[in-house]
Amino acid sequence: MLINANKMTPVFDDNDTYAVARKRMISEQIISRHISDKRVIDIMSRVPRHEFVDDALKDQAYTDGPLSIGEGQTISQPFIVALMTETLLLSGAEKVLEIGTGCGYQTLILAMAARQVYTIERIKSLGLKARTRFKKFGLKNIVMRIGDGSLGWAEAAPFDRILIACAAPQVPDIFVKQLSEGGIMVIPVSTGSGHQDLLRITRKNNSVFTENLGACHFVKLVGRHGYQA
Repeated sequence: MLINANKMTPVFDDNDTYAVARKRMISEQIISRHISDKRVIDIMSRVPRHEFVDDALKDQAYTDGPLSIGEGQTISQPFIVALMTETLLLSGAEKVLEIGTGCGYQTLILAMAARQVYTIERIKSLGLKARTRFKKFGLKNIVMRIGDGSLGWAEAAPFDRILIACAAPQVPDIFVKQLSEGGIMVIPVSTGSGHQDLLRITRKNNSVFTENLGACHFVKLVGRHGYQA
């Protein structure tokens, strides 16, 4: 299943009933934790996070933590979304691969910050809901596939940036191979004993450089090059 279109800036209602909660989220969870990329802050201050969770959780959408989106999956904590997006150093010209579409919140933010986003979701029901949201907000620069995200998207590679929204047992070589020269990947990796680290990986001069951004907690990357279902 593919969704393919050209980029278009979405229009949001900046005066919705959650505007105050969203402003507080930016101030208390994003800026206070040293996220400084003005584009990331501006985008997240506009995107209606409450539209990406079920009705029963809308009042919790801007709280400081992940929330269930069903099927054993979650929408990531706002700070983690901001950190991962800032870490990619997006200028607006990049082609991005996202693994783990989920509810589509991170996808939409990437699509507003980059030229084009290729995104893969393993769970069909979540992918269908995300597709509906992309259409609602008029995002036209998203290409979506439902399938095994651990395989990457070889036919569309290389990618300037790769964001993995689920934890791998190790950094899969297949993702590194699909990263362009000078490209950046951000990925959570299990370190054993239930712990995970968020890594930034840069490919430069045929070498790979790794930075540890600190502890994190994500659902598992399930698939051929991840954990078995």
